[in-house]
Amino acid sequence: MEAFTQFVPLILIFVIMYFLLIRPQQKKLKEHKAMVEALRRGDQVVTQGGLIGKVAKVKDDNEIEVELAEGVKVRVVRSTIAQVLSKTEPAEG
Repeated sequence: MEAFTQFVPLILIFVIMYFLLIRPQQKKLKEHKAMVEALRRGDQVVTQGGLIGKVAKVKDDNEIEVELAEGVKVRVVRSTIAQVLSKTEPAEG
């Protein structure tokens, strides 16, 4: 029984670390993944590099085309989108 009582503080530290560090990080990753999967043409986005542009085309599962200025389009890996500034409303039809 004495060996178990020595591990109680260690177990408590791990539980506290889980709720303060690991769990919020998993939640943040889940939210980012949902945001990236919901990207549509016309959404205004910010990349992790700080570039602001409009989604011109959703190419495939891993890549989108972002228009930075009129006529200037770049291919961007979806996971590098840091933030969606404005969403477009889905077209009715």
